Amino acid sequence: MTVKLNFADFWEPFDKEDNYFTQLLSQHYTIEISDNPDFLIYSCYGRDHLKYSCFKIFYNGENLRVNWNACDFAFSFDYIENPCHFRLPNWVLYGDLRTLLLPKKDLGEILKGKTGFCNMVVSNPHASKRIEFFKKLSKYKKVDSGGRYLNNIGGPIADKRSFIRGYKFTIAFENSSYPGYTTEKLVEPMFENSIPIYWGNPLVGRDFNTSSFINFHDYINEQAVIEKIVELDQNDDLYKSMLGEPWYKNGMLPSCIDSENILKQFRMIFAAKGTLKPAAQTYRKHIYSLDLQLQRVDGFLNRKLQYRKHFR
Repeated sequence: MTVKLNFADFWEPFDKEDNYFTQLLSQHYTIEISDNPDFLIYSCYGRDHLKYSCFKIFYNGENLRVNWNACDFAFSFDYIENPCHFRLPNWVLYGDLRTLLLPKKDLGEILKGKTGFCNMVVSNPHASKRIEFFKKLSKYKKVDSGGRYLNNIGGPIADKRSFIRGYKFTIAFENSSYPGYTTEKLVEPMFENSIPIYWGNPLVGRDFNTSSFINFHDYINEQAVIEKIVELDQNDDLYKSMLGEPWYKNGMLPSCIDSENILKQFRMIFAAKGTLKPAAQTYRKHIYSLDLQLQRVDGFLNRKLQYRKHFR
């Protein structure tokens, strides 16, 4: 089966021919990237999707809600009881997530390679929760900041994952907090066996094993989080015990990232052609009344585009 597909309003750089969706769908469909598509997958970094009147599939990796007036189907991190929606959190697009199921074979050797205490790699100067925590934890020991913001190691690092690998801990705070909103900030240190210090999604335990990292939401206050970090830093056995825990809840891959479940959702979406009327054909009538709302988020989205070009 050939699917005429296009993409719009994604971050830069984004390759329409080679991305998470085309790689997945190409396993079962012939994908034709077309300027006159039957289906458009679009994100939240612009308004080019308004030019299309085909079936529209919204993908959202940011802390924004789905506008059901503008799309027919959606993939986002939200917990929504709607057959037209599939929960696909942002972190699913980063790396081979099945490798996080592998046991950590030699915890002693892993710990020997952790020559640094804690790191942070960010460019966003507006995430006050993360900034304040960085400053407070730095009073105990220096936290190496390798991003463009608050850099204290002589300049931005070239390879985030390689940088993270040498540290016992990684500050992995989201830019904001919302149920279900988890991004790559959590899984990147997991790939490198650096224990994340996480804040953001209060429901993160639905996907991940919160015994495997420091989950801010499990502690009574910020000071209790710092005390736990200090305890782990000063006790190698406790550190290795936490590091030895499986990353995922119950040691199992979350169902939301199972490729068969995602492909099942796309089969349902593609079956809509010829049976349903695309929402985009009626949405144009209402777009001007929504223009003010769109303008209000423009500033936010433009900032996010800039951050996407560097380190998150």
